[in-house]
Amino acid sequence: MTALADSYAAQFHACAIKTEHAAEVQSEAARIMAHRTRYEAVAAHFPGMPWWVVGILHSMECGLSFHQHLHNGDPLSARTVQVPKGRPKSGRPPFTWEVSARDALVCDGLDKITDWSPGQALVTFENYNGTGYRRRGVPSPYLWSFTDQYRCGKYTADGLYSPLAISRQCGCASLMKNLF
Repeated sequence: MTALADSYAAQFHACAIKTEHAAEVQSEAARIMAHRTRYEAVAAHFPGMPWWVVGILHSMECGLSFHQHLHNGDPLSARTVQVPKGRPKSGRPPFTWEVSARDALVCDGLDKITDWSPGQALVTFENYNGTGYRRRGVPSPYLWSFTDQYRCGKYTADGLYSPLAISRQCGCASLMKNLF
């Protein structure tokens, strides 16, 4: 495990879900659990990948909509237009959610990950979303939103950072805490 994964593991074990967001995190985790079978079916293509990885990414990227690409939330009716553009490269639209989800996981190299411990999972989730927060020295809301590790600061559009913006989405760590 890397030093960053060790640091994130320590943060994960020490963090707490903010009281004012506990019900929202619990509700989102229950929605993820309701589709566990679909997530297990996708994760089964990648030995060692836990189902919750797929479920958390689905929450983060698509708001749990099965009509959007796991890559970035674009509609399944066409190839992706946001980064990564033109995915999936094979097949013809409209794509099934499962086909696109498998492509997203391969496209981002998650098929090669073998360590899904909390710290390494958080590093992987951050790499999936982008490391702009890490470069700024700011806790990523993608990881830490709704926990005591995050207060404010958010990219409001590609490349546009606001130090005062506040994420309104459950972060990966809060979902992991609830799903574990």
